[in-house]
Amino acid sequence: MSDTDALSRLQSTGRFALELEAVSRHFGALVALADINLAVQAGERRAVLGSNGAGKTTLFNAITGDFPPTTGRVRLFGEDVTDLATHERVRRGLRRTYQISQLFSGLNVIDNIYLACRGASRSRFSLRRPRREDAFMQAAETLLAAVHLESVREQRVAELSHGQQRQLEIALALAGAPRLILFDEPAAGLSPGERRDLIEILQSLPPHMGFIIIEHDMDVALRVAESVTMMHNGRIFKEGTPAEIEGDPEVQQLYLGHGHA
Repeated sequence: MSDTDALSRLQSTGRFALELEAVSRHFGALVALADINLAVQAGERRAVLGSNGAGKTTLFNAITGDFPPTTGRVRLFGEDVTDLATHERVRRGLRRTYQISQLFSGLNVIDNIYLACRGASRSRFSLRRPRREDAFMQAAETLLAAVHLESVREQRVAELSHGQQRQLEIALALAGAPRLILFDEPAAGLSPGERRDLIEILQSLPPHMGFIIIEHDMDVALRVAESVTMMHNGRIFKEGTPAEIEGDPEVQQLYLGHGHA
């Protein structure tokens, strides 16, 4: 079977959650992404790694539509979304967290999650005050438990630790049953204990829910991912399993350091 036939067969069965075809992104004379070809299967957990300036966040921006590709195509679950707005991609099951927290700091934890669940629904503009038996409140309680924040349920977000705020961001990304989530450095600034909690949360996500994680903490990334894409200077440098990437001499020299192996 030719590569073209294999690609067509995978597309027809819906196995690809995300496909990037020759995606580039230019900012004037600066080439931030250059001819990126990437395919992520439904339910796959992939890490995208690389040094600062490698193009990782720009890659996420191209996928979400925050900064659409200058050239190339983006497909979500077989549908070309290259020219769709960010909110249209969200409606198709894509979610993202950001390096800088985007939370309602004046509200408590459960209200933040409730609003995210409500916002992902068609009745998001209803002004009715939620009751305990409200379906969106029940969904919020489920997500609260999934990210281990039951003990701070009524606490204002501004009073949470940095790690708890990152956990809350994951809960918001999970609202509305997404099919693919982009995690942008969720372990940044976390303590060792908070990193362990993050790993447990990510490993406990439903198997149908795929994700791509950008992460500088190699131990976190390699423990939660089943495949790894290394970027360098806006291009894909290496791809493989966590073990293959960790044991690759060129990767060790550029990113990991000799002590990591």
